[in-house]
Amino acid sequence: MSTTTDAIAVALLMTPGAVLGAAALISQRGARTDSAAVQLVLAESAAERAARQDIAPPDGGEGAPAPTTERPAGLATVLAFPEGRVRRAA
Repeated sequence: MSTTTDAIAVALLMTPGAVLGAAALISQRGARTDSAAVQLVLAESAAERAARQDIAPPDGGEGAPAPTTERPAGLATVLAFPEGRVRRAA
């Protein structure tokens, strides 16, 4: 291949990546500002939910159960496999 052909191939392969990369970088410029705004809204929502948690549910039902400190029932005993002989498929 000649130098001209190589240059054309490189241009054809690299141009879409460069264009898409530039577009991606431009679209990410305001991401940090948007993220801060989203975090602020989430914090306000969490504070509102925490304030409402102390009152009874709107339908008059009972609230969420209180967390317990009891340990859950133990799980089954795990037996270790013997490691002495390993059979492998041939």
